[in-house]
Amino acid sequence: MSKVKVTADAAGNVIVPSKNNSAWGHIRVTQDRMIVDDNGFARKKTLSALIIGEIADLKSFGYKKDQEIEGTIIFKESLEPFNEKEPERDYKKAGKTGIVCCQDGQPIYRKNFYKQDSESMDVCVEHTNGEDIKVAYAALKEEEKVDENIGDI
Repeated sequence: MSKVKVTADAAGNVIVPSKNNSAWGHIRVTQDRMIVDDNGFARKKTLSALIIGEIADLKSFGYKKDQEIEGTIIFKESLEPFNEKEPERDYKKAGKTGIVCCQDGQPIYRKNFYKQDSESMDVCVEHTNGEDIKVAYAALKEEEKVDENIGDI
């Protein structure tokens, strides 16, 4: 697992002010992690999270672009939305299929968080609509085959 890295926006700003309230903002951080799926298959994935706070507090941390900081980025999954106003914003989706992962018909929500404690652990919710997801991936594979064959015409 790599260190957590502070990023900057396209203009080079580490602190990005909120569009709704200029007193608040965020710092975006990233981390490369090994993620192991339910089948034991490992892959490298870059996770990102936002450190949210008052602009004055965020400035006081003195973070610079590409600075490495202690901690980890974890993901939390929940059956309760993280954002009551826009719950669909944090749906856990099954890759390219766009299918929302569910447990017994209830959507699973997923969000990344920065934790200063590098021992913090991910929180997972088991989904029960795996068959729907398999069917959707099979349909995507068929579409890809058709697209490849169109080039032969």
